[in-house]
Amino acid sequence: MTATHRTDASTPAPTSYDTAQQRSDAIWRKISSDPAGLRMLTGDRPTGALHIGHYFGSLRNRVRLQELGVESWVLVADYQVITDRDVVGDIQGSVRELLTDYLAVGIDPERATIFCHSAVPALNQLMLPFLSLVTQPELERNPTVKAELAAAGKSAMGGLLLTYPVHQAADILFCHGNLVPVGKDQLPHIEQTRVVARRFNERFAGGEEYFPEPDALLSESPTILGLDGGSKMSKSLGNTVMLRMSPEETLKKIKKAKTDAERRITFDPEGRPEVSNLLTIAAQATGRTPEDIAAEIGDGGSGTLKIFTAEALNEHLAPIRARRAELEQDPGYLLGVLRAGNERANAVADETLARVREFMGMVY
Repeated sequence: MTATHRTDASTPAPTSYDTAQQRSDAIWRKISSDPAGLRMLTGDRPTGALHIGHYFGSLRNRVRLQELGVESWVLVADYQVITDRDVVGDIQGSVRELLTDYLAVGIDPERATIFCHSAVPALNQLMLPFLSLVTQPELERNPTVKAELAAAGKSAMGGLLLTYPVHQAADILFCHGNLVPVGKDQLPHIEQTRVVARRFNERFAGGEEYFPEPDALLSESPTILGLDGGSKMSKSLGNTVMLRMSPEETLKKIKKAKTDAERRITFDPEGRPEVSNLLTIAAQATGRTPEDIAAEIGDGGSGTLKIFTAEALNEHLAPIRARRAELEQDPGYLLGVLRAGNERANAVADETLARVREFMGMVY
């Protein structure tokens, strides 16, 4: 099993969740036995510091993959901040916060390339040939793009949001990434990247498999809901526990979390989502099962559950917060990490773009 697949032009690429899950399971087996040849592309939009939903949902898994020997490329997607918002705020400050969280949780700049969109021109230039490989209807029916539009509260879709999946294809393919850790809702983006890679290879590379068709590595982590009972944690809604919060701030946030009136604590994600969410957070922080924690608390009620969760979370995050405090005192180091990553990314992107231009007969 390798992380790239060649799909015959006459055979539609598999798109079902079950097929993606099967491929993901096979990749996990490969990672466990021999991660050689796997190159992971992952990242976030810099909209500020990160929260425990990011940490338990993806950051911790990225560190795990790094430790298992998977080559890691981590994108600070600053250009993508403007895909769905009119006011971008303090981009530099947000990039710094994001980078601080990356390093604090254990992403190692000696083993991972951390870089910014806006600092790698050749990556963004790849969007032009890639856009020629997709149709307007294909872009318009991407469900995650529609979801982003709805979340932004807009009725008209901007051109950058419409082409968001193609920009993501450039993110992944410029470094020949063949592995992208995602949740189920991001599968359409990965499939669009696979289509772009396949069509480029067929149309411009004469059938040579220059770009790999990347696979989704599906997250094994449960979804962390917002503390207000919302569908997910969101900085804009204030329903999060930020990684940078103090233990006191964390306790205050958890104490305000929405629960229910039933005194006995049980793990029932469908019937009791808010209580089950706190149990999930506590379980992620302790390594225990939610059912085990629920049984221990028993008739202790929501108050006991909240204190248990806050204490477990604070204990788990203590070393991360200590490292974060150290990093905040050395902004020069943070800038140096990003500049080194940008330099490495530019070298790879320039080489990729040069080869693309050769394939397209555009070397003058």
